[in-house]
Amino acid sequence: MDWLTDPHVWASLATLTALEIVLGIDNLVFIAILANKLPEHQRDRARKVGLALALLMRLALLASISWIAGLTAVVFEIAGHSFSWRDIILIGGGLFLVFKGTREIHERVEGHDEAVGATLARVTFQGVILQIIILDAVFSLDSVITAVGMAEELWVMVTAVIVAVAMMLVASGPLSAFVSRHPTVKMLALSFLLLIGMVLVADGFGFHIPKGYVYAAMGFSVLVESLNLVAAARRKRKEAAH
Repeated sequence: MDWLTDPHVWASLATLTALEIVLGIDNLVFIAILANKLPEHQRDRARKVGLALALLMRLALLASISWIAGLTAVVFEIAGHSFSWRDIILIGGGLFLVFKGTREIHERVEGHDEAVGATLARVTFQGVILQIIILDAVFSLDSVITAVGMAEELWVMVTAVIVAVAMMLVASGPLSAFVSRHPTVKMLALSFLLLIGMVLVADGFGFHIPKGYVYAAMGFSVLVESLNLVAAARRKRKEAAH
């Protein structure tokens, strides 16, 4: 029970939990956008199922840490550059994100109400869950590798993951509603998916981009968009007053 009085253990738990929450934002935004394509009565269920699958996938990966370590072993080389299964998964997941983000942006920029309605009619609950599973696998792999690199105790990793997913579950409803109410926020979220997709592809090819830079850029964009929303709300109040 020495861990109860070990400050390093608690510090690693707090740090890892915060990092897992930040890493989970990508996953949460994608789930919110996909769930909003479903009929309203299925959206909440899709978000909960998606986050439950994310938690189960992370816990399963943590339970097989030796297998995770094996994913970093070299599988093949091309032009002197080696690739592991982790690289392949990151590249595939990144390309999928870029494809989905580009397609969603195209629908919103070029599509009309009728086309959007037809798209919503074609979307199925199973199809959305399948897409969520694919991205859960990519984000879970990145999350678990980060956890293994930062903590030595398995219970610390498991606790951090559970707390992060629990907070994502609490935030999923309000975030989804907020994104749905503000088209500009939805477009910004889709642009984040493109950015994250390119970062994953670059990481898979060995070009590591520090996540601090990526999240700083995303945070600045969110700040600017928040100012735009505040300004728009004030304009509406002034127009209503007159």
